[in-house]
Amino acid sequence: MSVLDFLKDRLVIYFIYIFMGVLLLIFMLAFKISLQTIVILNIIILFAVIVIELWEFFRRKNYYDKLKTCLNELDKKYLISEMIESPNFYDGQVLFEALQESNKSMCEHIAEYRHQNIEFREYIELWVHEIKLPVASLQLMCHNDNNRKYSEQLQRIDNDIENVLYYARSENAEKDYIIKEVSVKRIFADIAIKNREDLQQRNVNLKTENLDVTIMTDSKWLAYILGQLMGNSLKYFSSKREPEILIFIEDLPNQQILHFRDNGIGIPESDLPYIFEKSFTGENGRMYAKSTGMGLYIIKKLCDKLGHCILAESEQDKFTEIMIIFGKNNFLKF
Repeated sequence: MSVLDFLKDRLVIYFIYIFMGVLLLIFMLAFKISLQTIVILNIIILFAVIVIELWEFFRRKNYYDKLKTCLNELDKKYLISEMIESPNFYDGQVLFEALQESNKSMCEHIAEYRHQNIEFREYIELWVHEIKLPVASLQLMCHNDNNRKYSEQLQRIDNDIENVLYYARSENAEKDYIIKEVSVKRIFADIAIKNREDLQQRNVNLKTENLDVTIMTDSKWLAYILGQLMGNSLKYFSSKREPEILIFIEDLPNQQILHFRDNGIGIPESDLPYIFEKSFTGENGRMYAKSTGMGLYIIKKLCDKLGHCILAESEQDKFTEIMIIFGKNNFLKF
C-alpha cells in the first residue's frame, strides 16, 4: 500500500476537512476572534489531522502489505484466510470475516464433492468386480467352443474394464500398495500366460534376460504395468517383420532398470514427449488402432505414486523401449 494510493482513497475526506476548515475560519472571523488565536487553533487542528492520518495509514499499510506477502508466498491461494490475523480496524475486520466465511463455504462444498467422488469411485470398483464375472464366464464359454474371434473381443473388453478399475484406484494408490521385494520372473510369467493366446496367434518371439531377480515395488501394480506394456506391444506390431518382445533387468549398484522392448511400428519422434499425457493418442492411435490414450498415462501415474521413474525411447518403424527405474533399499535386506 503506497502513500499515493492512500491519499487517493481519502481524497473526499480531505475535501470535507478543507470545507469544514473554511467554514470554521469564516465563523471565527465573524465573531472577531483574534488572528493569533485563529492561527493557533488551525495549527492544532492540522497537527491532529496529520497524526490521525499517519496512524491510519501505517496500521492499514502493515496489514495489507502482510496480506499481499502471504498471498504471493502461498501456492494454494485459498488458504490465505488461515494465514492472516484479524485487523484492528473495522473495514479490515469485515474483509477478514468475509474471507473466513467464503473459505468455510468452499471447504463445505469441497467436502461434499469429495464425498460424492468417493462414493462414485466405490461404485465403479464394485461395478468392475461385478462385470468381470459374466465376462470371465463368456471367455470360458468361448474357450470351450474354441471361438477365438469372440474370445479376442472379450479379452479387449476385460482389459478396458481393468483400465477403468486401475484408473479409479490411481487417485489414491498410496492407500492400496505394499512395497516389498517381488520376483519379476514370476510376475512376467503370469502376464505371459494371461496373453498366451494372443502371443501364439501372432507368433511372437518372447525373450527374457536376467529376470530371476527381486525388485522393490508392489506386485499388483507391477503386474498391471507389465500387462499394459504387453497389450501395447501386441496392438502395435509391424507387419514387415516377425514380432519380437524382449524384457530384461539391468542391475546397477543403486538401482534396477526394467527394459521392455518390442520391434513394432515405433513412435514418431514428434509424439514421443507426449505419450504419458492424459488422452494423448498420437499418430499411431489414429492410424493403426483405436486408442484412448489412457494406458501409458495410468502407468506413469502409478510409477509416480510408487516412486519409480519411467522413460521411453523409440524409433519409428524400428522399435519401442519402455524403461522403469526401481530404487534399491538395502535397509530391508538382512
